Amino acid sequence: MGKGGSLSDNVIKNIILSYTYVCIWIFLSFTVIVYNKYILDKKLYNWPFPISLTMIHMSFCATLAFLLIKVFKFVEPVSMSRELYLSSVVPIGALYSLSLWLSNSAYIYLSVSFIQMLKALMPVAVYSIGVLFKKETFKTDTMVNMISISFGVAIAAYGEARFDSWGVMLQLGAVAFEATRLVMIQILLTSKGITLNPITSLYYLFSFSLEKHLL
Repeated sequence: MGKGGSLSDNVIKNIILSYTYVCIWIFLSFTVIVYNKYILDKKLYNWPFPISLTMIHMSFCATLAFLLIKVFKFVEPVSMSRELYLSSVVPIGALYSLSLWLSNSAYIYLSVSFIQMLKALMPVAVYSIGVLFKKETFKTDTMVNMISISFGVAIAAYGEARFDSWGVMLQLGAVAFEATRLVMIQILLTSKGITLNPITSLYYLFSFSLEKHLL
C-alpha cells in the first residue's frame, strides 16, 4: 500500500480510537451519575451528604494526579509559580468544587433524567458569561439559538413529575459555576499561554496543597 493508503489507515485508526475514548467517557460518566444518585437519594442508599461526597471525589482525584506525576512520572508538571497558581488556578478550582457540590446536592431532589435536561442550559450559560466578560462577541442569531434551547428546557421542566424548585435552583447554580469556570480557564490560563492536559489539570486543581503537606 502506498503512502496515501498508509495515511488513510492512520486516519481510520485515529477515528476509531477517538470514538472509543468517547464511548468509554460516556459510559463512565453515566455510571458515576447513576451511582451518585443511588448514594444520595433518600429512597435508595440514603446518604444525603453531598459535600462529603464531593470531598471524597476531589481527594481521590488529587491523590491519583499526585501519584501519576510525582511518583510514576507519567507526565511532566507544568512550570508554574506560587503567585500564578494562587491568582489563576485557585479560583478555577474553587469554582469547580462549588459546581460539583451543587450538582451532587441536586441529586437528592431531582431525577437523573431531569438533571441531564437542565444541563442542556450549559451552552447558554457559557455564551452569556463569555459575553459578560467580553470573551465572546454578542450575536443576535446566536442568542436566538440560546433562547430556543432555554425554551426547550423550560417545556421539559414544565412536564417533570418530580419537580422540586430547590433542586432546580441547586442544579442551575451548578451550571452557572461550571460555565464561569470554563470562561475563567480561557481568561486566567489560556490567555497567559498555559496549557494543561487532563492529568496536570487534576494535579494543579486538586493536589497542590496535598503536595506541600507531603513535602
